[in-house]
Amino acid sequence: MASEAPPFWYENPGLKSFLMSPFAWIYGVVATRQMKNAKRQELPVPVLCIGNFTVGGTGKTPTAITIANAAIEMGLKAGFLTRGYGGAVSEPTLVDVEHHGAKYVGDEPLILAEAAPTVVSPDRVKGAEKLIELGVDIIIMDDGFQSAHLCFDYALLVVDAYRGLGNGKVIPAGPVRAPVKRQMLYVDALAVVGNGTAADQLIRIAARSAKPVYPALLKPVEKKKFKKLNCLAFAGIGNPEKFFTSLRDVGASVKLEQSFPDHHYYTDDEIKELMTLAEKENLTLVTTAKDYVRIKSGLGLSKQLAECVMVLDINMVFDDVGTSKPVIKRTIENYKKRRLKTNKP
Repeated sequence: MASEAPPFWYENPGLKSFLMSPFAWIYGVVATRQMKNAKRQELPVPVLCIGNFTVGGTGKTPTAITIANAAIEMGLKAGFLTRGYGGAVSEPTLVDVEHHGAKYVGDEPLILAEAAPTVVSPDRVKGAEKLIELGVDIIIMDDGFQSAHLCFDYALLVVDAYRGLGNGKVIPAGPVRAPVKRQMLYVDALAVVGNGTAADQLIRIAARSAKPVYPALLKPVEKKKFKKLNCLAFAGIGNPEKFFTSLRDVGASVKLEQSFPDHHYYTDDEIKELMTLAEKENLTLVTTAKDYVRIKSGLGLSKQLAECVMVLDINMVFDDVGTSKPVIKRTIENYKKRRLKTNKP
């Protein structure tokens, strides 16, 4: 799967998406069969899946953290399960933020691990078992919705209100991971993040299926320190433009922008170019939390960049701040029903 979404994925369907249609059809058939026929492993703890319909950044990780924080407030021991995209882990690994680098466990797990115990594992079943051994009593999956390896008790899918489903086509003709109708069968609720109308079609589909829709926003932390700041903003995430817009929204003056592929590891040449350009134009370098954990664990000039770059941290906030706890309670209720059906305590 490409780490950088082709621009035509987020344009009206044209020649490129048309030429990719046969491959998209095959991809869709395989994805549909996987979701329909895969044997899902049941676990002896509630499982809440935070996923999305498309590839690329929609806000899954900050959503997962918001949910985990609410679970902890409720007295639960929450744990994150993630594949650790971009890392090199081959066995279930408990993330240690003091000793693990992004190239080993991935960038997002390092952020998750600041909030709750996080296990990275290519094999989600084994990863879940490790979390259970650690005493976790609710597992929050960051992604894994389409993989169909685990039986989850609640699926909250995150949708970007500005980008929606892009051109609505399945990979590689578009950003959609599997036919939307098939995905919706396993969805319990939507979290629509941001302002915009691109998710309206999904909202209508959810409404017809009596699935709740929870509006939310990604809100920058420590906004005051960025106000009137002249900066060079750079990001290697799924949707860099969202980051640039967030900076402007908090009052920063973004003089220059530099976009890189999602999960990008910066070379010394790229770092030197960024630092030289910022010095020449008298600008402050600003990036995202995901980029920062990659930079911090890098070699060469990465350490130097980590010392001078500013980070715009983001929190995901539901319009109704009480949303998270009912979602968790429903997850636990569904878990209890699942265990009763299988005659397990």
